[in-house]
Amino acid sequence: MAQASDVRRSFTTPLGRSLSFSVLGFGTAPLGNMGRVLSEAEADQVVETAWASGARYIDTAPLYGHGLSETRVGRALRDKSRDAVVVSTKVGRLLEPCAPGDEDSGIFLATPACRVKFDYSRGGVLRSFDASLRRLGLDHVDILLVHDAEPRTHGSQEAYEARWSELTGGGGWRALDELRAAGVVAAIGLGVNEVAPCERTLAELDPDLFLLAGRYTLLEQTPLRGLMADCADRGVGVIIGGPYNSGVLARRAGSYNYAAPPGEVLSRVEHLAGVCERFGVSLKAAALRFPLAHPAVVSVIPGGQTSEEVRGNAALLGEPIPGGLWAALKNEGLLDPAAPTPRTEVFAEC
Repeated sequence: MAQASDVRRSFTTPLGRSLSFSVLGFGTAPLGNMGRVLSEAEADQVVETAWASGARYIDTAPLYGHGLSETRVGRALRDKSRDAVVVSTKVGRLLEPCAPGDEDSGIFLATPACRVKFDYSRGGVLRSFDASLRRLGLDHVDILLVHDAEPRTHGSQEAYEARWSELTGGGGWRALDELRAAGVVAAIGLGVNEVAPCERTLAELDPDLFLLAGRYTLLEQTPLRGLMADCADRGVGVIIGGPYNSGVLARRAGSYNYAAPPGEVLSRVEHLAGVCERFGVSLKAAALRFPLAHPAVVSVIPGGQTSEEVRGNAALLGEPIPGGLWAALKNEGLLDPAAPTPRTEVFAEC
């Protein structure tokens, strides 16, 4: 019997490429100095801890610390078997050198002196991919995702439509398809925080995977009857990012969508926590386990900025959760009645 954090899920893309995901992956936005500056030694230790905890799917992106995350992930993987790990990164943003102090790094601290330029065109996709390979020190990645092609990121529906046209009419998706056809990457898709762009991609293009952050969680299941069901029917995989909704399901007073949570969210979280407490279950464990029950989900990727956080996430998969908890959450209107829920008390797929 494998330890819970070592469990793998085999996924075959619609075009027949096989990938083996650890059910507990590692999201590396925190390695980009997200809100706190990490030393290089500390960053190395965090990745080593994720590896020791069984994480064999690692997601990164140019945005995360303006390349810091990719550089740190690549360094940590140099002494690992490349065939043992699935790596994803993203396209859509180019990093352009700028004068120190002119960075637009937002929540990422002490980043390289770069400014971000959105570019979803063919040339932009290929330039971004080449730069990512250099930072990672790899000759290939397994999954290449279009990052943040959604209205919220671009500020308006009109701006999003312009970027969508760049991706489709400007050759960005065609470039991804060619990389996939040539075997340079095994899978392509979107990495976003909104459901509608995934639905549009599923309707108009031919994705293999979506990385959907914060939208199919213990707190909200809006895509259950649409996107999630369609992905399961078509064999498109879903990676769940942000299982704690950026913190509020981990700390109850944490952020929601990287901002202060509104009152109705806090009220719902308190209700969820109360039901969990009645069953002797931590809210965080329930949040991590819940999305893994859906047949379309191949991995869940909480982030971690310290070794303690990473080890804690791995330990949560082994926490016993009575089946009655899920029934109680549905009875109290906190889970969609149709949502798949874990079938066993202790997570153990073999």
